[in-house]
Amino acid sequence: MSFYEVFFDARIKGAFAVDSDVSVMEGDTVTLHTGVQMNQQDIMIWYFGEDRLAIINEDKQKICEDVECKERFRDRLKLDNQTGSLTIMNITITDSGLYKLKNTTLNTDNIFSVTVDGVSAAERDEIKRKSVKEGESVTLDTHVIKNLTDVMRWYFNDSLIAEITGDQREICSDVQCKERYRDRLKVNQTGSLIITNTRITDSGEYTLQIISSRFSIMRSFTLTVSGEYHLVIQCMFPFYFRIQFNIFRVHYIFRSTK
Repeated sequence: MSFYEVFFDARIKGAFAVDSDVSVMEGDTVTLHTGVQMNQQDIMIWYFGEDRLAIINEDKQKICEDVECKERFRDRLKLDNQTGSLTIMNITITDSGLYKLKNTTLNTDNIFSVTVDGVSAAERDEIKRKSVKEGESVTLDTHVIKNLTDVMRWYFNDSLIAEITGDQREICSDVQCKERYRDRLKVNQTGSLIITNTRITDSGEYTLQIISSRFSIMRSFTLTVSGEYHLVIQCMFPFYFRIQFNIFRVHYIFRSTK
């Protein structure tokens, strides 16, 4: 952080109370909530530091009107037309700083302090990409300190598989999830997801959603489960052929009937 950023951070924190401190990991998606429903008279303006990011009025919105903003965020910003909430996708270290929401109709300001934890590509892959052999257990770690007021949700390919609210846990609330996992899912005290006795069909994208009153975070994980299977096909002539696929180590063996 530069001297100017430190100075501005101290100045604005002295003038306005920071409403929310948000800590995320590089690559996450974060949404900063306005906490209100917009009406036709509302005009909301988002700032990053002193630079205007976006403005929304009724169903009209403008995002990154200047070159500097476009180069910094590169189509990674979205606005919710109904609430005015700001979403930053695939967040980077340079997105760290103070975000200010100004509601000109209500004459209110909200300050969000966003900190992006930078990790190397290797560390990020270690956290977000997991590879195990079939039958092994795997833990998808949240890497956060759980707040009792937050709601945590786990999704597998967009299907809800677990929800943690306070000290209450609900796992596989629908029949399809129960049939797929059959009591093989657990969540620990931090909200991390544990899959026991993994199967190849468990491979795919898992998404963690952390919902707070003022912000929400989406973090994606990729799980690959490898196994070994043999398929034998009987042929009517002397023939032997074998193909190996490295991804799931599947072997196809053709044998003659003689």
